[in-house]
Amino acid sequence: MPHFPQWLHLLSIASLALGAVCAIVIVLDLLRYPQKMWIMNLVWPLTALFGSVIWLGFYYSFGRNRGEQPDETPMHIAVAKGASHCGAGCTLGDIIVEWTVHFVPVIAIWFGWQSLFPEKMIAVWIPDYIVAFLIGIVFQYFTIAPMRGLSLGKGIWAAVKADTLSITSWQVGMYGLMAIGQLLWFKPDYGGVAEVNTPEFWFLMQLAMLAGFATAYPVNWWLVAKGLKEKM
Repeated sequence: MPHFPQWLHLLSIASLALGAVCAIVIVLDLLRYPQKMWIMNLVWPLTALFGSVIWLGFYYSFGRNRGEQPDETPMHIAVAKGASHCGAGCTLGDIIVEWTVHFVPVIAIWFGWQSLFPEKMIAVWIPDYIVAFLIGIVFQYFTIAPMRGLSLGKGIWAAVKADTLSITSWQVGMYGLMAIGQLLWFKPDYGGVAEVNTPEFWFLMQLAMLAGFATAYPVNWWLVAKGLKEKM
């Protein structure tokens, strides 16, 4: 069992609590000023869970429903929104999968833990990616299909084209920082990796999500510029 220092434990709790408060503030504001695209009512609070005060400020500056048209949004802001859209799917997918595997650890064995991967974390990345991808496709469908007036089949295909690279690039950054934090920091310094039921795990996940945003941002710029993702 790892032995985390008190400062890291308290910092983790404070960071998670701040993210939760920011998400609640956004939810309360969305009840008064709902988004034009209903899916964004989920995206903004989910991104605040990891982005905390940064995404709260981003929401009030550029995300709040003020009646503006998407074409009025500067490119760098539109790309940030698109990457956040992807991040919301990753956040929700990771929360679902990580807690499910925590309570049903045999799932990690199904995906190669103890046979292919000595670390359970690495095996869990596989269902993490699958579920995040599926949720991301759903999120993207309810963005692209209404804006383009697409049928179900064409909307799903457009969502797949828009989100495959976006989700993958996000997960690359997220997995990379989780690996660095768990295997190169927590394990050698504190005697083990952080488990899902610890605040240290989710604090590291917050940082990893920010890394995912950084790796997904240039990919989303390309996707928006090519017209594969909508400019939001």
